[in-house]
Amino acid sequence: MSEVVKPKPQFGKMRLIDALGYRLPLAGLVSILHRGSGMLMFVLLPFVLFLLDKSLTSESSFSYFQSFTSGVFVKLVILALSWAYLHHFCAGIRHLLMDLHLGLDKVSGRQSAVAVLVISLVLTALIALKLFGAF
Repeated sequence: MSEVVKPKPQFGKMRLIDALGYRLPLAGLVSILHRGSGMLMFVLLPFVLFLLDKSLTSESSFSYFQSFTSGVFVKLVILALSWAYLHHFCAGIRHLLMDLHLGLDKVSGRQSAVAVLVISLVLTALIALKLFGAF
């Protein structure tokens, strides 16, 4: 007599496609964006420092990099780095306040997450207006 063996459910094994099905709270999204913005700045820091070093060697190299940064794609990269810095800074302040046990409940955590998103996006929009020549 043979028995039908059912496969046991495997807990603890999660695929990326499984993670995409979850709906994160806003505070979780801000936390993930905080990590992502920090990683973006860390990865691009050597490139930015290299460009800064090359632009400060002479007046001709400065004028070359000035014309280089006038392209739309480069301005979008600069804007992405600006957002990464501003978001990372605002979320860092939020995490420091949470380390002081301020805003740990659900309502104030959501409010601080909204504040981080709004402040960083408004400041990035102001930088975009300046970068693309609105003022």
